[in-house]
Amino acid sequence: MHKILVTDYQWPSLDIERRILADLPGELIVAESGEEAELVSMAPQANAILTCWKQVTPAVIDAAEQCRIITRYGVGLDNIAVEHATGLGIPVTYSPTYCLDEVAEHAIGLLFALARRVARFDRAIRGGAYPGVPFQGMRRIKGKTLGLLGFGHIGRSVAERARGLGLNVLTYDPAIDALPPEQGRAVNLDTLIAESDALSLHVPLTPETRGLIGARLIARMKPGAFLINTARGGIVDVDAVLAGLESERLGGAALDVYPEEPPDLSHPIFQHERFIATPHAAFYSEESVENLRHLAAGQVKALLSGGTPDNIVNPRYREHPPRY
Repeated sequence: MHKILVTDYQWPSLDIERRILADLPGELIVAESGEEAELVSMAPQANAILTCWKQVTPAVIDAAEQCRIITRYGVGLDNIAVEHATGLGIPVTYSPTYCLDEVAEHAIGLLFALARRVARFDRAIRGGAYPGVPFQGMRRIKGKTLGLLGFGHIGRSVAERARGLGLNVLTYDPAIDALPPEQGRAVNLDTLIAESDALSLHVPLTPETRGLIGARLIARMKPGAFLINTARGGIVDVDAVLAGLESERLGGAALDVYPEEPPDLSHPIFQHERFIATPHAAFYSEESVENLRHLAAGQVKALLSGGTPDNIVNPRYREHPPRY
């Protein structure tokens, strides 16, 4: 009986996973808190680890002496000690395409909400004022320039929708030198920051991108530009965003992700009238989560059945003998 440690999950049950893994045979062992001490205590019996948000630290991986695969419910890998797993001969997989439509739609939705003052109008009316927020300064979206920092799967999905809305698309991605004209225009970072009427972030959290959107770059943005982050919270310095809103360098900001989650809701940015907050929800739809669960459990099943899972992020794991 293979045992699969589930560190955490965001849905009502694990019925889908149990059905997929039943014929291994495989048994789910589910953490209650998902904190490191609990995971370390449970890890020795695990042949695989499925994780959503909780940290799979070096200590957890060291304790998982029988672990043959670590699978992320999601796209980002900043909660998994990937290099440590690689050194122990453990493949790490993820699901890079499961929520492309959802995140792209959420980013575009936040752009509309900022440009059309949807959240501000709603708050004002619910607070007893009508209209309560001035109309002056509102501009149409068509013809404006949307800058995409990062042009992977999600960035491309946002660009496709943006072009359909009549937006001009600029992108900066170190891996891309040029784009076909119909997809937009690849530029350097300075040009992206200076020319975008709205900047949407679609890069992973790495040492290079941590805190990238801070006071220095915000000061170089087009006056009145919007900032949208549906990627990773650590990319953005929230204090710098608040300063940009207060100085009106930023016309508005919308964050779905935060450096610490849950965020400190006493931070004054959450009271700023031109700020929109959503609760790390961009990935979610009933369809995307069902798809994710099938993908993640299927990757575990493939490896424990003797096959090769899709979307291995650390192929160098093969250079190291496994411990099991």
